[in-house]
Amino acid sequence: MSTILRKLTGGNLEVFKFGMYIMFPIGIMYYFGTNLDSRFAVPDFWPKESQTHKIPFEKEDIQAELEMLRQRRLQARARRLELESQGISTEHTEHQEEEARHPRPDILQAVTLEEPGRSGIAKEGGGGSGKGWFGWLK
Repeated sequence: MSTILRKLTGGNLEVFKFGMYIMFPIGIMYYFGTNLDSRFAVPDFWPKESQTHKIPFEKEDIQAELEMLRQRRLQARARRLELESQGISTEHTEHQEEEARHPRPDILQAVTLEEPGRSGIAKEGGGGSGKGWFGWLK
């Protein structure tokens, strides 16, 4: 070991360091960069062609897609009008059932201050000197 260290002085040390600087990243890339498909592939990660949305290019297909979207919009409108006739607000109907099951406290009650004149640092007892923001630093 000592003979190797005696030989690695001056220029030899620089050549050794340069070789390590070059070979280390190449070795890492070779170790992790080969055979990536079998190492990191997740089976069925991407959807199959039959499961993806197909963009219509033909005139008939475009007309059929527009008709389907029109029907969907009319159904949503009919549902909204039905809910409004029953007196239910349609502004935020997405999560009303979840909010009914798990009610939240009123937002204003959750953020009110107990003592509006004192800051959070003053409440903790850290800054009664009144020297500004950093009055607690002495």
